[in-house]
Amino acid sequence: MTTLVSILIPALNEEANVRRAYDRVLAVFDELDGYEPEIIFTDNHSDDDTFLILSEIAQNDPNVRVIRFSKNVGYQASVLTGYRAARGACAIQLDCDLQDPPELIPQMLDLWKQGHQVVYGVRRSLPDGRITAFARRFFYALIDRISEDNLPRNAGEFRLTDRRILDELKRVDDRSPYVRGLISGMGFSQIGFTYDRQARLEGETKFPFRAMLSLAIDGLINHSLLPLRLASFISLFVGLGTFLLMMFYIIAKLVFGQDWPAGFATTTVLLLLSMTLNAMFLGILGEYIGRIFIQSKNLHRPLIETQLNAPDDEGGSTASPPQAPSKSTLSDAAE
Repeated sequence: MTTLVSILIPALNEEANVRRAYDRVLAVFDELDGYEPEIIFTDNHSDDDTFLILSEIAQNDPNVRVIRFSKNVGYQASVLTGYRAARGACAIQLDCDLQDPPELIPQMLDLWKQGHQVVYGVRRSLPDGRITAFARRFFYALIDRISEDNLPRNAGEFRLTDRRILDELKRVDDRSPYVRGLISGMGFSQIGFTYDRQARLEGETKFPFRAMLSLAIDGLINHSLLPLRLASFISLFVGLGTFLLMMFYIIAKLVFGQDWPAGFATTTVLLLLSMTLNAMFLGILGEYIGRIFIQSKNLHRPLIETQLNAPDDEGGSTASPPQAPSKSTLSDAAE
């Protein structure tokens, strides 16, 4: 009997990498006995030929499933949808740019067979620049420090998750998920292994500084109440300082008869300080309230535009996938 393993590969404008990723995953499983891959590509509404290439692959290989969203729903929502669609005894998340080598899959499966429900890769080295690498490691250390969950440091998205955790992820209904935190926070037996992350071969990174900052904010807010507590502590400290300063002025005036000059500068500084603190704390509260609003209104739910080779129980068609139009075809039609 063979064990079905789901390989989850999110893609956004990766026309230069999707076929290479597919071929390398197949090459790995050709050398593995007793395992069969189910490769799930989640296309985040690419506007290049990514979906066309995936359609051709899915037409020739029924073990390849393609989920295309109606719009760009974000990396984390795309990944969570892939986890929820996985049917294997375990699932392995793999970036389409192949910076995480598929050749490490056998090692991950061996650790899984030893009884670990989560097997994650710990990045020993990064191909990024010094500033980006430092920012990544600092964030991992910070979120592990302040979070109530045990979040592994220097661990990215390259991981294996057991069926038990996949079933739990199906119950998650989060509009701003932080998937690695969700999995780490579930507990069970989790183990890491070190590896060297490779450089991207083709295409441009889909994680510029702005995207990394957004991911960091999601991680901090989803897994820690520290920002709210920090706001409370700072406001308490500033309030105490203001009260002591007020008492000092009153005592100096009434007891010592101090004739204070016009306090324009002091009043202005205190007003600006209070306005700055109020704006900062309202911003922190707004982040949390905004997420509550999105969740309660059921906004930004990932909508699936097309599924290729979807199982019958998901309402998709298992017939040959339609041919997606390429950019050149669309250009000719417009003319």
